[in-house]
Amino acid sequence: MTTIQSAQNFVSVVVPIFNECENIDLLYRELISAMETQDRPFELMLVDDGSRDGTTDQLQRLAALDRRVKVVLFRRNYGQTAAMFAGIQNATGDYIVTIDGDLQNDPRDILMMLDKLDAGYDLVHGWRKNRQDHLVSRKIPSKIANWLISRTTRFPIHDLGCTLKAIRREIAVDLELHGEMHRFIPVLAHQLGARSIEVVTNHRARQFGQTKYGIGRTTRVVLDLLTVKFMLDYFASPMKLFGKLGMYVGASGAAAIVATVAMKIFSGTDMTGNPLLLVGVIAVILSVQFFSLGLIGEVCSRIYYSASGRKPYQIRARLNFDRDAAASETLPLQSPRIAA
Repeated sequence: MTTIQSAQNFVSVVVPIFNECENIDLLYRELISAMETQDRPFELMLVDDGSRDGTTDQLQRLAALDRRVKVVLFRRNYGQTAAMFAGIQNATGDYIVTIDGDLQNDPRDILMMLDKLDAGYDLVHGWRKNRQDHLVSRKIPSKIANWLISRTTRFPIHDLGCTLKAIRREIAVDLELHGEMHRFIPVLAHQLGARSIEVVTNHRARQFGQTKYGIGRTTRVVLDLLTVKFMLDYFASPMKLFGKLGMYVGASGAAAIVATVAMKIFSGTDMTGNPLLLVGVIAVILSVQFFSLGLIGEVCSRIYYSASGRKPYQIRARLNFDRDAAASETLPLQSPRIAA
């Protein structure tokens, strides 16, 4: 892959933070130490997700001491996805790095990931191959979730839960993050046409504070997985999903009604007492509803794209557009030459 010279690329390091008072100073020192060893200008975008343990005061102190530290303060706790989304939207860098505030991600890995962006990749996501977490409550559920998500989305990846990522700005700002969607960033970026690579990163045991995540969020992740699956395959054309369901259910209902009539004709079975008649009628009604949902979804999809100005595609580059425009302004129009 062709190397892209990017010594002047500005880097924004986005850190969602919630109740990490004991980690703030050490986090700041490690991030500054790592970022100052490379030749790119940078900023630290620290997002306080409604902390209640003194974290806010620590962040305000850092912002007063170092102009490279930018702080976004939430009014209350909205969750890691919202904090990460706010950090990305407020970041000004050409490259955007996301990293956890609990010091389990190693800031020294950022340089290696930025070099991958320089090499031409759009997204570099970390793989905590030697993860330092509790086996039952963290590692086993994570392995199951990663396997399920990878199979469902058809996107091969080992570790979707690793917050440490490096993304080009043009990809990051187009990501729509809601619910627990931050873990699906590689999948969503792949949908936008991003060239991605997964790299092994160092993972460390938590030194201070308590983890904010547990096995209880599995339900939310599964629900978000269903949303992502719909967005990947059917968002631009919902009728492909609901129309297909309508056809299957409608065909089943028609078959049940035909069977009911056949049983009446050939064996004299009472139609009103035959459960197949009820099944057939309900299936036909459901079929109509699925088709209606598909039509409504198609209309909503078109309204979304037209009202927001978004397009169901991504352009990686535009070649010679400025040159052609300049030529049309400076060169006189010439009549075509006709061969004798």
